[in-house]
This record gives sequence, structure tokens and C-alpha cells, in this order.
Amino acid sequence: MRQLPLGADPNHLLSLARKGNDLAREELIRKFTPFILNIVSRLSGRFVRLGEDDEASIGLMAFNEAIDTYDPRKGVSFLTLAETVIRRRIIDYFRQEERHRQHLATQDIQVSSTPEDHHWAWELVDRREEIVRYQKELASYGISFADLVRNCPRHQDARQRALACARTIADNPLLRRYLEEKKELPLKALGHNLKTSRKTLERHRKYIIALALIIMGDYDYLKEYISQAERGESNGG
Repeated sequence: MRQLPLGADPNHLLSLARKGNDLAREELIRKFTPFILNIVSRLSGRFVRLGEDDEASIGLMAFNEAIDTYDPRKGVSFLTLAETVIRRRIIDYFRQEERHRQHLATQDIQVSSTPEDHHWAWELVDRREEIVRYQKELASYGISFADLVRNCPRHQDARQRALACARTIADNPLLRRYLEEKKELPLKALGHNLKTSRKTLERHRKYIIALALIIMGDYDYLKEYISQAERGESNGG
């Protein structure tokens, strides 16, 4: 396996990551995780923990997005761009969750003054609990949220193929049972049914499994995120 030099310069890591070096991308994300969590915590109004708070995962994914969209010719530093993307994605998340109103923490929900506020508050609890359940199920397959950041396909057509694979598994009882029992993708069957190469399936294995678990499981809020992504991509977003 290729190794990165010890103490690799962040600018060098960024350059390698933008050229498709996944090892450099992973190391760059690792180095800047405190930077990411600091921005997310300030926006959230509380300390955000990696592996516990979904805002942290959104921040990591936003940083990953910034790696792909960074263009040094535009004269903006990478960290400036990264902070902008993180802020944008977190604010979008707050709007979706209606947390921009009060920044409610699920661990310390205060009594709301209206039935609507109670509904919003408990919906946040439900979402938080769903994320925790999903994280535990992913872990049983040897997958973490950080893995999903690294393994998310960068191109729309690749994401669509991965989702098609996940839906094929969820809709086929034999493939579904294979996944649940073996904790692995049914590569041969998927390759045959979808005319997709084994190499492509293996490259996005964790991402496909993660999607399949959402579709197969009791994850109403996460399923809505998938539906939103599908609608956005079908509209050219």
C-alpha cells in the first residue's frame, strides 16, 4: 500500500487529494478535524462531538466537498472556502431541522410555549435517536460515518448507480438476506443484475451498504434525505 511521507504538508495533501489520492484526502480530513469541529460547534452554540452529533458528520462531508470544489486559480484560500462550505451546509441543516430558531439541544430540551414547539422539539429527539440507531447498525457492518465521507461517490451518475444497487438489494429477499447474514455485498448477483463491474461495486461497497440499510430499515428521516437527494439530482442539482 502506498504511504504518505511523515508530516506531509497540508498543501501537498490537498494537491494529492484533488488528484484522486484517497489516502491524502483521509489524512487531510484527519488533520483538519479540530478546525471543522470548531466551526460547527460555534454555529451550533454547543460543543459538537465526532461520532455522536450529526452536525459533526455534516461538517466532515462539507470539508470533503470543499476539497473537490477548490480552485486555487480563483485566489481564495482553501480554508476560507472550506469554512464557507461548512457554514452553508450547517445552516441548511439547521433550516431543515428548524434548529435555526432556538438551537435546541436534544439532550436538554426546554418546555416549549406552543404545541408546535413541542412537536419540533420531539421531532429533533426522534431524528437524533434515529441517527444513533443508524450509527450502531453501520458499526455492525464495520462502517463509520467517516468511512461514508471518504467513500461517497463524487459524481452524480456514480451516486445514482450506488442507489440503484442499494434498492436492488432491498427489493430482493435473497440479496437482502445475504447482506444481513454475511455483512457483505452480494457482488456476483449485483454485477449480473445491474451489469456493473465488480471493481466499481467494491470501490463503493460501504456507501452502497449504508444506503441499503436506510432503505431496508426503520429510518424515516434518513429516507427523506435520500428522496431529497434524488429529487435534486433529477432536477440537475
